[in-house]
Amino acid sequence: MAKFIFVTGGVVSSLGKGLAAASLGSLLQARGYSVTIQKLDPYINVDPGTMSPFQHGEVFVTDDGAETDLDLGHYERFLDIPMSQANNFTTGRIYQQVIRKERRGDYLGSTVQVIPHITDAIKEVILDVARGNNIAIIEIGGTVGDIESLPFLEAIRQLRIDLGRENTLFIHLTLLPYIPTSGELKTKPTQHSVKELRAIGIQPDILICRTDREINASVRKKIGLFCNVDPDAVINCQDQESIYRVPFALHLEGLARKTLQFLNLRGSEHRMDDWEVVLEKIVNPSHKTTIGIVGKYVELKDAYKSLVEALTHGGIANDCRVSLRWVNADEISQDDPSAQLSGLDGILVPGGFGERGAEGKIRAVRYARERKVPYFGICLGMQMAVVEFARNVAGLEGAYSSEFSDHTPHPVIALLTEWKSGVEVQRRDSEVDKGGSMRLGAYPCRLVSGSRAAQAYGGHLEISERHRHRYEFNNNYRERLVEAGLLISGTSPDGELVEVIEMADHPYFVACQYHPEFKSRPRSPHPLFAAFIKASLANRKG
Repeated sequence: MAKFIFVTGGVVSSLGKGLAAASLGSLLQARGYSVTIQKLDPYINVDPGTMSPFQHGEVFVTDDGAETDLDLGHYERFLDIPMSQANNFTTGRIYQQVIRKERRGDYLGSTVQVIPHITDAIKEVILDVARGNNIAIIEIGGTVGDIESLPFLEAIRQLRIDLGRENTLFIHLTLLPYIPTSGELKTKPTQHSVKELRAIGIQPDILICRTDREINASVRKKIGLFCNVDPDAVINCQDQESIYRVPFALHLEGLARKTLQFLNLRGSEHRMDDWEVVLEKIVNPSHKTTIGIVGKYVELKDAYKSLVEALTHGGIANDCRVSLRWVNADEISQDDPSAQLSGLDGILVPGGFGERGAEGKIRAVRYARERKVPYFGICLGMQMAVVEFARNVAGLEGAYSSEFSDHTPHPVIALLTEWKSGVEVQRRDSEVDKGGSMRLGAYPCRLVSGSRAAQAYGGHLEISERHRHRYEFNNNYRERLVEAGLLISGTSPDGELVEVIEMADHPYFVACQYHPEFKSRPRSPHPLFAAFIKASLANRKG
């Protein structure tokens, strides 16, 4: 029978429950246990796919096409195992399932209520995700006291009764703020958070306290006394210079040892040699390089969470510290882009939606192409590279994406239905559902032998990568762009969909329709990011 660890949060959001859960998972893996993690989000959206990045940050996409919370990216990067739709549920998705059952008559005329029907549905998805694993870590989104979180908290309260104390563990993450005027850490927010949790029937077994400094023995004793936990179970999670140091910090605090003790488990010898290699290359790299990220959400770094981590991983692969310069695409000058782009060793244009900043991204592509600066385009970054090449090399004046203009004379990027016959028409009007309507999840790609992409992948010509987009390379312009010098180095297996483009007469110019950042790991950096950072390092040295 699987053991369950329930992670809740209090005081304020964004304390790092996802990182704490992922770090604990990696520590338990290092002791020989198979671990899975699930995120339960209290918002009513079915998934974050239709939410603004300003509201929710990045949407992380899994192999099976689920649009999920960005914490699943942390889960995959720390545990090095793929997540799926089963690893992320929202209130909206739970209610959707219950209402479908009610419409079918599955409840045989019963009055459908939060208890037991909603809580039973939550318990069912929790038990399902644990199958085949020794330990399941369940993270409850939001903070204690939020009305939206109550059904999830009630469900895990019931699970302790159903499964027994020896099979369940409650970990509560809270904030210990430091007040400079008094010169001390304040425990009252933690006390009130735990009091709120206990009022609904949940007594935490372990407290993880986020701080910016050490917690002394007297503070641990005070927290333990007022929160009814063993002082040894008060874990200090101090701010770290790198998120990849968090597992080590929690290990030194004895989190895994205490967890196994509560669950009556024994672990094998603790080994984290591979993590030590990763951390050494992050903290003490031999080289450095500066990459410019040209986007429209540059003031909101969480919108590019996996991208930033993948660039760090590319640095790990090259024993290099990657410094980032965030460039607002709207601010790139038409007359002199060098004002924003000079001094960069490499330029990356990431994915995105909407026309804002598109012309600035096109200028960044042209700058990289003409100045021979290593370029890496992802999703929209590939599409803008195609538009730039069509306009300025192939001579297709006014070329653009039909996403941004219905009147462009040359829609080199368009909906599949706009250039491929026999495909069901996609409506653009406001009445069509937007959720889950893109090309989502893992799709196979065939690479051209000898291309830069194939070289980056170690000579492998058959790969699989994750997608999240609606618009595609328009094959009606394929022959003309290839004749002008564009190299199409990756396509779908049937050759119909363009997945990777390159420019042969450039030191490094690679752009892909998919999102490689979703599959990059600190212990196994994605080959395209490793190759991009290598080219940027060479450019810096040159």
